[in-house]
Amino acid sequence: MLVFIRPYAWRMLGAFFAMLLASGLTLATPYLVKLAIDGPIANGDYAALDEVALLMLGAFVCLYAASMAQRYLLSWVGQRVLADLRAALFRHIQALPLAYHDQHIIGVTISRVISDVGVINQLLSQGLITLTGDSLLLAGIVLVMLSLNWQLALITFAIIPLIVLATALFARRAKRAFRKTRARNAHMIGDLAENLSGIRVIQAFANEDSTSEKFDEVNQANRDAHIEAMSLSFVFLPTVEFLGVAATAIVLLFGGLGVVEGSLTLGTVIAFLAYVNRFFLPVQELSQLYATMQTAMAGGERVINLLHTEPAISDKTDARQMPPIEGRIDFQQVQFSYRQDEPVLRDIDLSIPAGTMVALVGPTGAGKTSLANLVARFYDVNGGSLQIDGLDVRDVQQRSLRAQMGLVSQDPFIFAGSIADNIRFGKPAAGLDEVIAAGDLANVGEFVNDLPLGYNTEIFEDGANLSVGQRQLISIARAILADPRILIMDEATSSVDMVTEALIQDALRKLLAQRTSIVIAHRLSTITTADIICVVDEGCICEMGAHQELLARRGMYYELYQRQFVEVSD
Repeated sequence: MLVFIRPYAWRMLGAFFAMLLASGLTLATPYLVKLAIDGPIANGDYAALDEVALLMLGAFVCLYAASMAQRYLLSWVGQRVLADLRAALFRHIQALPLAYHDQHIIGVTISRVISDVGVINQLLSQGLITLTGDSLLLAGIVLVMLSLNWQLALITFAIIPLIVLATALFARRAKRAFRKTRARNAHMIGDLAENLSGIRVIQAFANEDSTSEKFDEVNQANRDAHIEAMSLSFVFLPTVEFLGVAATAIVLLFGGLGVVEGSLTLGTVIAFLAYVNRFFLPVQELSQLYATMQTAMAGGERVINLLHTEPAISDKTDARQMPPIEGRIDFQQVQFSYRQDEPVLRDIDLSIPAGTMVALVGPTGAGKTSLANLVARFYDVNGGSLQIDGLDVRDVQQRSLRAQMGLVSQDPFIFAGSIADNIRFGKPAAGLDEVIAAGDLANVGEFVNDLPLGYNTEIFEDGANLSVGQRQLISIARAILADPRILIMDEATSSVDMVTEALIQDALRKLLAQRTSIVIAHRLSTITTADIICVVDEGCICEMGAHQELLARRGMYYELYQRQFVEVSD
């Protein structure tokens, strides 16, 4: 994790020197008090007392400036490390394949980026300097106390074994407790994100009470984990304070006896009392830092695991840029499975000429979407090869491949922002004229022109203020503007009314012109004009041909078509 501090090494170095100065001045002020008591005050030398007072005033001013500089620099570095770490995580998350996101709860991933990174930042920025400064301060206090009176110092240090014992007991339980808090916190955020995403279903089935009860259980488990972790600190910190009071009592007892007997000066005893007080302040800070460190380590384990998660699909070191695509696609003996021993696609041989529309039909779970996912290289084949224009997709850079592809899905995703921004997502540098032209081709103008702000109308999160059909038209306009050579469409008209379907079909005809397209459809009436129709069943292509040709065979496609025709007639 220290790599994230490296760009700010000079400012961290400045904070380190400010910490050294503050530690040195902290050590000097009690000694100046001793000098004042044993010298000018004891001798009645007012001029010398003025000099010592001025020295103390200067020391406190410098201590104030050094502490302020240290805090400012640490805060400055901390916020930038926080932003850099989150940015690195986000870039890495985007590089992970769909398989990772399919298997991990989105709320837990959010917890890694927001919550866990926050506690790591506390350790990376402030914790390191605090650890170093307090350690140096403790060592300095020990040396100064030994130099003032080693006998009294050794008697005072008799409580150190008790501090070590208390810390060891605290550390053993704290590590386990703080790991639990991070896990519970991630679980709670994951449950919250899931419930918010499914709020429409929760309200539709009047399940608010049951989901609230479930969240209460998760929330209470998170609360109990934090209480357990904090309880350890609440026991440990008073223990350190009690030992500090005991050390003060030791100094008063034995130091007072030394003053009475004449073996110690009053200034030495007062300096000892100040040093003892300063000795336990860094001990308390270090104990709190230890709790922070345990929290950061618990969160850090998860963040590091995420950062070290190797993408299942990655570019080869010698991967080349995908040249401009013509659109020829070849499946050669393709085998694919999401899990071992559970084949999804078997022995797929399929050649798609450039500019051809291929429709994939078949029962649910047959492998249609998996075929399309392989073309976009969301997943890699387990056997055989998939080539585009004669190049194996595993030999080219993913971004250069996908930059020439378009996707129109059954449930189009709409980002928060304006309608123009969502269309422009397919081509970020496009001007408003290009956006409007793409919108007109996709029939977006049918509803946008009636809006007061037109293409500048703001869309709610996930397109909540748009109908399914309107979201679909925007996604088609997005694809038209991107001008892909290969287009993948997954049930683009399955959830809309007949009027909107007519608009979408008209937009799709314009979009499909002179492109290689793979269309997944359940409504067979929408793909009767396809150049090639592939009937997929149990991971294999069992029939292939044009619409009339397949009907004449009276095979599986004929049965599917007749079944839909009967359902529509009924």
